[in-house]
Amino acid sequence: MTPSASPQKQSPPTITLRAAWAEAAQALAAARLGYGHGCANAEDEAAWLVLHAAGLPATEADQFDGHAQQPLSAQQLQQVRGITAQRIATRQPLAYLLGEAWLVGLRFTVDSRVIVPRSFIAELLDQGALDPWLPEPPQRILDLCTGSGCLAVLAALAWDDAQVDALDLSPDALAVAHINRADYALQDRVQLIASDLWSALGAHPADGYDLVLCNPPYVPTASMQALPEEYRHEPALALAGGADGMDLVRRLLQDAPPHLSPHGVVVLEVGNERKAFEAAFPQLPAVWLDTELHPEAVCLLLADDLRAAFAPGDAA
Repeated sequence: MTPSASPQKQSPPTITLRAAWAEAAQALAAARLGYGHGCANAEDEAAWLVLHAAGLPATEADQFDGHAQQPLSAQQLQQVRGITAQRIATRQPLAYLLGEAWLVGLRFTVDSRVIVPRSFIAELLDQGALDPWLPEPPQRILDLCTGSGCLAVLAALAWDDAQVDALDLSPDALAVAHINRADYALQDRVQLIASDLWSALGAHPADGYDLVLCNPPYVPTASMQALPEEYRHEPALALAGGADGMDLVRRLLQDAPPHLSPHGVVVLEVGNERKAFEAAFPQLPAVWLDTELHPEAVCLLLADDLRAAFAPGDAA
């Protein structure tokens, strides 16, 4: 009697990036999640997630069709499905679940110790839009409320000869900034300092900063209470700006003049709070800088105007 042939094991069916993307996008969209932490909708988040699982950078999202037929392994597909389920169940920003955020094409490590990088100032640095306002390349740059350190890194990359100080009140945030500084090998040019705004710098520094960047907490109290759940996973310290959103901004600008070089420039992000800013500082001739996603989220302030507005003894 001839023995029957042993049945051959069948390989598990493969699934392409496109199919995994469609599955994840459908699940995310059905869950009615909140967005704004690097992606604007379920489809974009699903693309980021699938690319991450495949070992590809999020920057490849623009070329997704070129990877669409690439197969995912069973382990990679399990990762996509697991993180999709976690995103829906916890409402955490996808950046926290992946441990990364992308800003102007660069990757930054993030976790719940810092807000997810999304500053409009990044675009201005990347495109050289601040150069016309600087009489010469800045030698000393300050990034206040540095958080993950992304703007400090971008500033150091934009101006090769600059020294950058990056300040934050939160030790947790500075720990994340240390990681990102090391990832870009900028330990010699970016100094991380624990400070409540200007406090660690002294009242009358010998040398002023040519450029100050700040993406401070500016969300008004009423808006904080209405934020989608995703934003509630971020440190409130980095978001909440008081009744009108300008609590920290008042302190920042009031004490800025002694810390600026003669032709220093302050670049300040206030998001949707331009009206609140102008109401709080009617004496300041701010220049509003247009960015791709928002025409009036960032303003530029000149040292002379700040000195005139905040003469010694004046209050905001």
